[in-house]
Amino acid sequence: MRRHLHPVVKRAVPGLLLLSLASGCALSPGPEAGRTRTHAFTKYWPHEKDGRLRLAVKDLIDMKGVVTTAGSEYLAKHSAPAARDAKCLKLARERQVDIVGKANLTEFAVAVSGMNSYYGTPRNRLDGRHLFIPGGSSSGSAVAVASGQADVAFGTDTAGSIRVPAACCGVLGLKTTFGLVPLQGVFPISPRHLDTVGPMAKDMPRLVQGMDLLQEGFAGRYAQAVAAKPSARQIRIGRLYLDGTDPAIDKAVDEALAAKHFKVRRLSEGFKKQWNQAMTDALTVALADTWLHDKQYIGRPGVASKTEATIILGRLEYPGNYQNALKRQAAWQRALRQVFAKVDFIALPTLQSTPPRVPWFGGNSLFELAQVNNQNTQAVNFAGNPALAVPIPMTGKKKEVHPVTVTSLQIVGPRLSEAALLNVGRIVESKTH
Repeated sequence: MRRHLHPVVKRAVPGLLLLSLASGCALSPGPEAGRTRTHAFTKYWPHEKDGRLRLAVKDLIDMKGVVTTAGSEYLAKHSAPAARDAKCLKLARERQVDIVGKANLTEFAVAVSGMNSYYGTPRNRLDGRHLFIPGGSSSGSAVAVASGQADVAFGTDTAGSIRVPAACCGVLGLKTTFGLVPLQGVFPISPRHLDTVGPMAKDMPRLVQGMDLLQEGFAGRYAQAVAAKPSARQIRIGRLYLDGTDPAIDKAVDEALAAKHFKVRRLSEGFKKQWNQAMTDALTVALADTWLHDKQYIGRPGVASKTEATIILGRLEYPGNYQNALKRQAAWQRALRQVFAKVDFIALPTLQSTPPRVPWFGGNSLFELAQVNNQNTQAVNFAGNPALAVPIPMTGKKKEVHPVTVTSLQIVGPRLSEAALLNVGRIVESKTH
């Protein structure tokens, strides 16, 4: 199986070789790191079970009276508590949902592994025994629902930060349409181009509840979508195959779609080229916007060196590639609209391979770049469309070689198609054909 490097990753490797030597050294875990056995939270407020929905909120999202740490020792020690809630918490507050804690994440939400050296890396035992990377940046949100510490979690997704941890931890994650959920009070990475807020959960009923907390009336729209297309036979799927994907994962995606009898057609090589270009452009924009929003943290005490390396990479991308990438965004959005005139949804793997185990050396910049190269998510953010990560079984792997028997199907929909998208997810995860 030949792996293809994103052009941005190729450009980054030489400049990060020296930085990676320093960034492999882990910081001492912070005082909050041991508050839960899973390290899923930066702050955890265990409550008596009273029947209310338990919600974990990613620690990029402001909660009144609580410091928004963005997973950073520096912000934890030098930031004032938020003066007000983020706008996306409005419905959760009105419905008196039980917010059980602020969910852990990679520092400043800039890394894909989900590891955090200050608060502790959220523990993802995907096979029930070994520690795998939880995926980032919404690593704590994914582990919180996978471990049963929360029913629903809110995450954010700039280039895959909901779908990647959902795939790594074997749960559901929804990246919403850009602009659908308000970003006021959310720590910015790329708020003008890529940032979104969305729900994560272990099953579809809980995911619907989570989305209903982010968009008024969503549960009703979902019920209408289910009634309109109760089976897969009425739904047209465009299947996208990307180079470098583990054949066992492609096989699992194909089997999952065939088992439910979706109408599947293969998308063209021309569209694959457009998708690959959009992935590169999205990564350029995400990194450059990270530089624009986070450059003031370089050199601050407690900021991890591998976080600084990612921010510096954005500085390298900004001058020559940022504006050119943004100029191609409208053409990519048109290309997707043309595809959605022929199919209802696009299906592809969320990740090109199963997640690796947590490295003994704590990870470094080059390890993070390898995880960037494993995700198939960025192009969706560049278009602004919604996408859902759904766990599916994977056969054909020798368990003694690799113990993971689950992978993730990514389903991409037209703009504002969240209700219909979750109906597709419902069909995929259902036990009947």
